[in-house]
Amino acid sequence: MADSGDDSLSDADLAEIDRKLNNPLTDLWSLTFQGNYSLIRGDGVEDTYSNTFFFQPALPIPVGKNKDKIFIARPVFPFVKAPVFDPLQPGQIDKHETGFGDMQVFAMVGPDKDNGTVFGLGATLIMPTASRDELGAGKWQAGPAAMWFYMGKPWVLGLILQHWSSFAGDSDRSHTNRTELQYVIRRSIGGGWSLGMGPTIGYDWTADPDNRLTFPIGLGITKTFRIGNMPVKMRFEPQYSVIKPDNSGTEWNIRIQIAPVIKSPFNR
Repeated sequence: MADSGDDSLSDADLAEIDRKLNNPLTDLWSLTFQGNYSLIRGDGVEDTYSNTFFFQPALPIPVGKNKDKIFIARPVFPFVKAPVFDPLQPGQIDKHETGFGDMQVFAMVGPDKDNGTVFGLGATLIMPTASRDELGAGKWQAGPAAMWFYMGKPWVLGLILQHWSSFAGDSDRSHTNRTELQYVIRRSIGGGWSLGMGPTIGYDWTADPDNRLTFPIGLGITKTFRIGNMPVKMRFEPQYSVIKPDNSGTEWNIRIQIAPVIKSPFNR
């Protein structure tokens, strides 16, 4: 494949870049900008929305004696607009707060390969960086992370598992204990286009049984193209939660993602 900074990138090269970017442990460097617009509904609460914008750089580094493994420490910087319910009128929205949310870091190591079965192990951390109490948990949270992917042609299938439990932070805020499992199903259809989904299942172990599980499905389209010498991935993916917390949870989510691919100093 041509280098990601090469101005001779063909449709086949762009399709391969699109496929490789599905792998969290790819050697490609990218800068992901992602917006999530969510419709929130629940029993006895006013319909409302949230809007979250993420900046997520992925700058993998080759490691190991023969440079045959990839290490990545991927930060997620969130900017959030979230509803605040009125404490005097249960179920009614008082206002929306806007600001910086809790920053997350996802660190993992695994084999440097983009074909066949790819796996990785690591850890994940959430820091209480929210600019307002309503935009974060107020807790330091950490736990294990793992991934498994089948990098085929034309199919890519994968799972990314993360778990967080609070261990420090504001003593007046509630303890957290949450698991997330992102499942990825994507199929290349040629020319840098692909179809599929990558929603995240969430399970809150601290909630009542009827409010623990969020299970979304989705179907989106991705196009990887070139702006000048730079490949850029763009994705549009609506998602619907077939299961969500009874009290209040995300029913619909519209995800828009743009990810420029930048030149890695480790790739020739």
